Formats: sequence, structure tokens, C-alpha cells
Amino acid sequence: MGYLNSVLSQSTSQNKVDDAPVSGGGHSQNGKFSYGYASAPGKRSSMEDFYETRIDGVDGAIIGLFGVFDGHGGSRAAEYVKTNLFNNLIGHPKFISDIKSAIADAYRHTDSEFLKSENNQNRDAGSTASTAILVGDRLLVANVGDSRAVICRAGNAIAVSRDHKPDRTDERQRIEDAGGFVMWAGTWRVGGVLAVSRAFGDRLLKQYVVADPEIQEEKVDDTLEFLILASDGLWDVVTNEEAVSMTKPIQDPEEAAKRLMQEAYQRGSADNITIVIVRFLTNQDEPSNSNSN
Repeated sequence: MGYLNSVLSQSTSQNKVDDAPVSGGGHSQNGKFSYGYASAPGKRSSMEDFYETRIDGVDGAIIGLFGVFDGHGGSRAAEYVKTNLFNNLIGHPKFISDIKSAIADAYRHTDSEFLKSENNQNRDAGSTASTAILVGDRLLVANVGDSRAVICRAGNAIAVSRDHKPDRTDERQRIEDAGGFVMWAGTWRVGGVLAVSRAFGDRLLKQYVVADPEIQEEKVDDTLEFLILASDGLWDVVTNEEAVSMTKPIQDPEEAAKRLMQEAYQRGSADNITIVIVRFLTNQDEPSNSNSN
């Protein structure tokens, strides 16, 4: 929509870049939130992480859409989900009236369409998705896989997603009920192969590795300070509390994302590292005409 053209200082149209870290950010036109991101291959030779930070207009409302997508078996699934998931979501007929069912439908539809597109591929690609949708004073976090969402509320670190690992009691039960099995092969794996229990793609394990998101809703009020979305390249080496503590004093979310990325790398993270931070500005005074930014 034309009136939103000025909302973004940078829209993430992620390039298939080399090995250079990328970062950027922007803020909403209504002054309600700002965001930043940072992403790098880290110590991996290939880059399978993707991200999206997007502000859109639906029925006159400004919507924030943020996501981290961590691919495995190649980058195809993560890139597909980054390109299509949010389009499928905001195009859903119930996006405003029943957003949780719209999110669940969009996740499943995107998974189904990706699998159809994979018919001629001989590798079995998959991807996590940890997303946050901002609609008014509602923050909806939807998660598939082991990327994670953590908020800072009233100074406290609170995980608002649960990692989908095969050894999680309820996940293991779900997989076994579907006829699958979980076994130890360096770590706990579905069928001895996959270290996440939910994902997009993974055609050969689809009966057990579903793309049904767990959705959690948070109220955006003056106690909600910021949100961190990140791939496991961060969470493997940095705790939720440490990430919040490091982010808290850095007002610029892009700088905070870069700081976390550097910390994960220095701590020896062996994976791609991608971080999106959204800082909520509702707990600040409404900007006056003279200092509106």
C-alpha cells in the first residue's frame, strides 16, 4: 500500500550473499516499534538461515511481520518459507477476524505448497520458522522447530516459544503415536535422522515431522520491552537471560542484534547465526510533533 512506502528504512529482501554478515533495521510509521536484524554464516561454509522483517497494511491497520527461518538439507526450504509464508498469512480471509487459525492455516498451506514444489528434488530440505506478528496491541508468536522467541517483560526474560526437539516428552509421544521413533544418534533424532521434531519440508519424515505451529499471544503494553527471535546458532551458546541482559542497554535493535551475533560467534557457535530484535516503544511517552521520528 502506497502510504506505507515510507514505513521501512530497509525492507528485507535477503540476498544470497557470500559470507559477509548482513544487518539492518527500521521502525513503524506509527512510532509503536522499531526493529533490527543481523545474520551471518558463522563458522559454517554454507548459509541456510533466512529472515524477514516486514511492515504491511491490512484493512487500514499497520502490521509487523518478523521471522527467522533455519534451513537444513540445503537452503531451499528456508528460502521458500521466507518468500511465501507471510504472503499466505496476510492473504488469508480470516487474518483479522481469527488470526490464530489464519496463522495455523498459513503454516500448513506453505508447507504443503513447498512439498509440491519439491517433486523433482533428490535432497530432502526442511526449515524451522519462528515468527512474530504484531497487530495493534497483540503480539502473536508462532513456532515450528528449534529457532526461539524470547521477550523481555518488566525486565525479565520469558521464552514465548518452546523448542521442538524429538526428546520433548509430548513431541516424542506424538511421533510414536504416528508410527515413528526417536533415537540417539549424536543427539536425539526423529528416525535417527532429524534433530527437530517439527519443520517445513522434510518430505520423507512428513508423517512425523509436522509444520503445525505452537502459537502464543502476548499483550503489547508498557511492561513489554523487546522481543528476540533467533536461530539456534544463538541459543546453542547464549541463554535466554543472557540474551535479554545484553540487549537491554542497547536502544538500537540493529546494534543489539549485531552484539548478540558477535557474542555467539565468540562463544564458539558452530552454526549459522540469525537474530531479529523488535523493540516496543509503547512504554515511552507519545512523541510530540516536534520530535516525532
